[in-house]
Amino acid sequence: MTGLQQQVLRTDIGGMPLEWIGYQEAVKLYHDNRVAYACGSPLYTIHGGINAATANRSVIEVNSIIATLGTNRGNRLSGSKYTPPLNNPTLFRRDQQICLYCGEHFRSSELSRDHVTPISLGGKDNWNNVVTACRRCNNHKADRTPEQAHMPLIAVPFVPTHAEYIFLKGRRILADQMEFLSSHFPRSSLLHKRLTAAAAKTQPMLDTE
Repeated sequence: MTGLQQQVLRTDIGGMPLEWIGYQEAVKLYHDNRVAYACGSPLYTIHGGINAATANRSVIEVNSIIATLGTNRGNRLSGSKYTPPLNNPTLFRRDQQICLYCGEHFRSSELSRDHVTPISLGGKDNWNNVVTACRRCNNHKADRTPEQAHMPLIAVPFVPTHAEYIFLKGRRILADQMEFLSSHFPRSSLLHKRLTAAAAKTQPMLDTE
């Protein structure tokens, strides 16, 4: 059985990715008959109590991807106006733990959020204006634009879609979960292109520890 730390990908009934959940919440959804269908690989076999009348023990099989009944949040989250919340962990994962100025790979503790157009010059704190930068490059750039600092970006910042954001928030993503999520990425997805390029170089995408 897979370690209990492995997350389950929850979707709405239409198959739109919603969130990552732990096995306890997944079991509760199964128990409450809220799982419409499951796909992906089997993750857990959870044994419950023994029925006093029948002497049978309850068993719940939990798959890596489960579609759940309820409000169809996917329609709202998949809209073009949706913008995921900005935070450093997902920003660093979007940029593959790479400083977009020097091109070197760093651990999260060595990275920072840089505003391409500084706040002092009218720049916004949003996905299109922030990139991952090592502390040295961030300090060197200071309150200047990349052009002013003669530090060109090696990649373009972008706003992740909801499916991309769910991917960025995942831990230890299984192959079937990755395949499912990537099928929801836009054809023009910059994240998909980065993942493909990273795979071609046979390098691990992330090392966030």
